[in-house]
Amino acid sequence: MIEFTVNGQRVRLDLPRKTPLLSVLRNDLELNGPKFGCGLGECGACTILVDGRAARACVLTLNEAEGRSVTTLEGLGSTAMPHPVQDAFIAASGTQCGYCLNGMIMTTVALLTENPSAGEAEIRDALRYNLCRCGAHVEILAAAMHAATALKTTVPC
Repeated sequence: MIEFTVNGQRVRLDLPRKTPLLSVLRNDLELNGPKFGCGLGECGACTILVDGRAARACVLTLNEAEGRSVTTLEGLGSTAMPHPVQDAFIAASGTQCGYCLNGMIMTTVALLTENPSAGEAEIRDALRYNLCRCGAHVEILAAAMHAATALKTTVPC
């Protein structure tokens, strides 16, 4: 039996320890924010927060989640009350097809939680390993910058 917290809820699962965390999140817990992209931890579509830090769910196992706190896109906010970073991405139209959006938002949340004063250079650096196949990088960067500005004038994420 493996126990960990997902989006603030304690979870107990009786699954093989080597099961990919992304599979558990999507298939067993029905959390579809993290996407399957490359399966190698290279594209960022599956990004989640583990103990507040950005991590690639496709290369983590269930065993590595044991005793930890996992946050998915669904755990950030709701349709009625989006997280400030989600709200910034909506306001700045920071998406095209949306497949990379989970990773872009989760990486931005992790960065701005760790460094609320992040500027453009830090944001570009943090997002450099998140791939967008549509070419919406300009809009994504604008949305992340909008989030950083919004968070500087409100509360930390």
